[in-house]
Amino acid sequence: MQNSVDYPLLNRQLEALLDTRDWLTNSAQTCAFIHQQLSDLNWVGFYLQRQPDVLGLGPFQGQPACHPIPFSKGVCGAAARQQTTQRVDDVHAVADHIACDANSRSELVIPIVVDGNLWGVLDLDSPLEARFTQQDQAGIEALVATFMRQTDCGLAGDMAQRPNVGL
Repeated sequence: MQNSVDYPLLNRQLEALLDTRDWLTNSAQTCAFIHQQLSDLNWVGFYLQRQPDVLGLGPFQGQPACHPIPFSKGVCGAAARQQTTQRVDDVHAVADHIACDANSRSELVIPIVVDGNLWGVLDLDSPLEARFTQQDQAGIEALVATFMRQTDCGLAGDMAQRPNVGL
């Protein structure tokens, strides 16, 4: 198993890295930072709610990803639907798991809720079974809280209402 991660240090580093309020820049930076700093990950990315009951692919690091993801399917869909963090030790044991990468074995998905509305989710995948601990969950949730504090998250959802604008 991996060594203990200093999440308070990572949180301070992420806070310093996110030097703009722009959601696109900050989400891309957050994915790259987490993917670089944590071991045994094969995918880190955001899925955004830009339509009712559907998550659309946002910035990510890793293999090409599934798009779109309905709220009714998979671990990301469950996190969006329930607006609660989902930590899954073995994704192959989840009946409606969406297998974007057959090498993924465990998953951690944190919902991002702004003013009571789902903005999106941050999804982390690992090729190791039971990769994510309670400490990892709390640490990543703290990184998401930093992302939210440093970012104007309201603008991503607004993009669906504006013509000729997209990711």
